Amino acid sequence: MDRSISLGIALAVATAAFAAPVFAQEFPARSIRMVLPFPAGGGSDLVARIIAQKFSQQLGQQVVVDNRAGASGNIAADIVAKAPGDGYTVFFANSSISISPAIYKKLSFDPVRDFAAISMASSYPFALVAHPALPVKSVKDLVALAKGKPNSLDYSSAGTGTMSHMAMEMLRVKTGTRITHLPYKGAAPATVALLTGESQVAFVVMPVAAPHIRNNRLRGLGVADNVRSKVVPEVPTMEEAGVKGHLAVQWNGLFVPVKTPQAVQDKLYKEWVAAVKSPEVVQRIRAEGAEPSGNTPAEFAAFFKAETAKWADVAKQSGTKVD
Repeated sequence: MDRSISLGIALAVATAAFAAPVFAQEFPARSIRMVLPFPAGGGSDLVARIIAQKFSQQLGQQVVVDNRAGASGNIAADIVAKAPGDGYTVFFANSSISISPAIYKKLSFDPVRDFAAISMASSYPFALVAHPALPVKSVKDLVALAKGKPNSLDYSSAGTGTMSHMAMEMLRVKTGTRITHLPYKGAAPATVALLTGESQVAFVVMPVAAPHIRNNRLRGLGVADNVRSKVVPEVPTMEEAGVKGHLAVQWNGLFVPVKTPQAVQDKLYKEWVAAVKSPEVVQRIRAEGAEPSGNTPAEFAAFFKAETAKWADVAKQSGTKVD
C-alpha cells in the first residue's frame, strides 16, 4: 500500500514538473482571438490587421481580429480581463487604456494589475494643428490668443477621455489657458470639424495631420514628441515651441490576462516581435505614418505604468471625469 502511494506521488510530481513545458510546446493548438477596442477601418485597426496576418504565420494558427469598440476601450478590456489565462484571448490595446483609470470612477478591471504586457506594436505622435483662418502661426500665438480671450476658442477631439482630448487638457494645464472642448464620436468627425472651421484647433495624429499640413488645409503648430516628425520636419516639437514636457503619443500593443502562464507569454512575445520586426510589416506600418516597436515585456510594462501615472496627473489637474 505504501509503495503504491509513493508511486502515485512520484507520478503526480513528475506530471506537474512537465506540464508547463509540454503546454508551452503545444501552444497554440487552435486559433487565437485578438480583441481590439476600436472599430474597423481606423489607423490602429489597420496596424493590428497588418501584424495579425504575419503573427498568424509565425504561430502557425489563425489570429482572428475581434473589434469591440466603445467606452474608450473599456468594453474590450473587460472582455480580455475576464477571459481564461490560456493565451487564446489577447488584447491589442491602444493609449486609451492608460487614461481610463483616471477618468472613470468605476472600472471592472485594473489595467496595470489585470494585464501582462507583451510588447508594443507601433506608435505615432499627435500634432497640434489649427484652422488656417485662425490668426496664429505658433503655439506661443495660440496661447496668447486663448489667454486674451478665454473660452473663445473651440477644440475638437475624438471623444471625452481619448488621447486627443487629454493632449489638449495637458496643454491647458501647462499653459493656464481656457479652450472649450467639443467632443465628437471618433477621430474622423473631429478632424472634419477642424477642416470645416467648426472648431479652431485640435491635436490630430500625425498620419492624418501631415497631409493636411503639407497642402495648407491645416497649420502645424507643434509635434507632441521628443523629436520632429520626418514627414513634416518644419513643424517644431512642443518643447521647442515653449511647452516643456508635453508628450502625447498614440501607441498600441499586445497584452494578455495576467494569469497567463509565463511560458505562453514568452511564446507570444517571441512570435509577436518576429512579426512586428519583419521587413514587410515594418514597411507597411511606416507607410501608414507610424513607427514599429517590438520592445521587451519589461520595457512595455514600464512605459505603460508611466503613461498611466502621467495621464492620471493630467486628469487630476484638469478635473477631467466621465462619470
